[in-house]
This record gives sequence, C-alpha cells and structure tokens, in this order.
Amino acid sequence: MRLECHNLNFTYPGNTTAVINNLSFSMKNPGFKALFGPSGVGKTSLAKMIASSKFRGSKDIAIENMDTILYSYNLERLPGWSSTGNHLNKVTSSEKQSVKEQLIEIFELKDVLGSRFSQLSMGQQNRINLIRYLLQDFDLLIMDESLANVDEKLRETIILAIKELFSDKMFLYISHNLMEVSKFCSQILVFRKSLENKNSFVIKGQDCKKGYLLDKKQLDITMLEIMNAF
Repeated sequence: MRLECHNLNFTYPGNTTAVINNLSFSMKNPGFKALFGPSGVGKTSLAKMIASSKFRGSKDIAIENMDTILYSYNLERLPGWSSTGNHLNKVTSSEKQSVKEQLIEIFELKDVLGSRFSQLSMGQQNRINLIRYLLQDFDLLIMDESLANVDEKLRETIILAIKELFSDKMFLYISHNLMEVSKFCSQILVFRKSLENKNSFVIKGQDCKKGYLLDKKQLDITMLEIMNAF
C-alpha cells in the first residue's frame, strides 16, 4: 500500500488563492496515518481529492494497491425514517455479521439501535456512521473528524480496536487532537499555517496498538516535532 502526492496544487473554481500549493509526501503500509494542522490549510480538500476517482491516477496523486477508498466525515447525516439498527443491517453482508456485533459493542451503541438517527447525540451519530463505513469493503478509509464529539477514553478504545480488527487496511485520520495523532498514528503529515504546503512534511508517530506500553518521553518529542513544524 502506498499513497503519494507530487507537487500537488489545487484551487477551487472561481477562487484565485490556492488551497493546496506544491504539496509532496509519501505514506505507505497499512495502519493509521494522519493529516494534522489548523483549520483552512487544505486537509479536507486533500482528503476529498484522494477519495475522488477524478483525481486518482493523475500524475499528482499516486495510489498503489488500494482500489477502494472511502471518505467519512463529521456530522454526516442519515435518513431519519429508519432505525440505526436498520441502517447498519443494510450495509452488512452475511460474512460480516460478527464484525458488526463486535463494533456495536466496542462503540457502545447497543442501546440505541432501535432509535432513529436524528434522535442520537452528535457523538452517537458519528459512531454509527463510522461503523457503516467499517462494514463496507475498502482498502483506505479516510476519517475526517469521524470521532468528533466522542469522549477521549471511548475514542481511544475505538481507535485501538480498529487498528486490531482492520490491521490490513490503511486509515487516513484527520483530527485537531495533537496528542491523539502523535500517539496512535505511524505517519503524520503536518500542514504548515502558510499556504506554502511544499514545506509540509511527514513526521513519525508512536503508532501505539492494543496492549501498548507508552513511552511518554518519545510522545513528548513527537508532539514537539509537530508543533515546531508550524
């Protein structure tokens, strides 16, 4: 698995200011990777470009051994006329029934399966939506603030479980939580505050997994490297 960008540029139609300017980076192998930086520097724009078949295969974006790319995002809505349990059943194949039950338990959603999506809290909605994507076939899943409004302890439990259950998949994780991306991601693309994205670069994260023994000193070093990148 490999994801690369080579001098990528992007400007929205009708605008004169580039959202992404001369961006180059390389990420490879399964696991959690991250896009990190302040709002407005192009993280979501880049994620949508990677997910779009319009841009994949171009000279600017190279993707290897990843045929199916899915994009999930914070506060994605589902129709309110059906229960959340029915929404999950619709996307679950027979061979993934046991995975669905595991995820429901891990994500602490068993008690809301009979409720409509609109009746859930924002954190519950995001968790239901993320499960929908995890139950589909994919090689790369982009998680754009997909665990927003979920408390820190449960968020950690979910990330560690995903890393264990889907160890052969790549995840591109977008979050504003510095400690979280430093702790759980193996590669972190740091976007600078300026529009000169060509100076953005990939930092090695701690890539903590289930049963990990966290080296707090190394975690502090990683967070400092990320902050210095700004």
